[in-house]
Amino acid sequence: MLIYMIRHGQTDWNAEGRMQGQKDIGLNETGRAQASENGRQLEKILGNAVGRFDFVSSPLGRTRDTMERARLAMGLPADGYRLDDRLKELSFGDWEGSTLPELARISPDRVAERARQKWSFIPPGEDAESYEILSWRIGAWLTSVERPTVCVSHGGVVRSCFRLIGHVSEDEACEMNIWQDRILKIEGNTEAGTATIGWI
Repeated sequence: MLIYMIRHGQTDWNAEGRMQGQKDIGLNETGRAQASENGRQLEKILGNAVGRFDFVSSPLGRTRDTMERARLAMGLPADGYRLDDRLKELSFGDWEGSTLPELARISPDRVAERARQKWSFIPPGEDAESYEILSWRIGAWLTSVERPTVCVSHGGVVRSCFRLIGHVSEDEACEMNIWQDRILKIEGNTEAGTATIGWI
């Protein structure tokens, strides 16, 4: 398995610290520049091997925009990729659109509970998910990868990959920096436990 994964570029909600989840928030100026620069870096990495790669994205607008800008920067047609629902960000349910300080004023007990068990915490709301639930569908996606792949997805997806492949602790996976201007490389055999994951 060989995957180059990009987190979508910055949005205004990212910059404001708002829980974004599955709300379809577009890239801001910084995010658009990050997407194009990641594409230029990918062009250098893939070189003549680009034709071997599958290109797949979360269906949310910010990931599709990132993928299309990256592909254009690589000299490829913008639309030459497919979508996979499993790559969506986790849902923060009723908390989407809020910052933690705002939520702490409204629901301090639930915010404190999240701080104690962030990986397994499920926010209020019918469709809300925990990072643990997200990791189940990301694990299923990883096992389905059959050829070298370029993927554009979300911060929670990257956290799940580090937990599943990098075997980092739940706490570390929740708190680590997930860059929007760097590329993540996943390589090796996940079934044999020999896959590696890291930023390049």
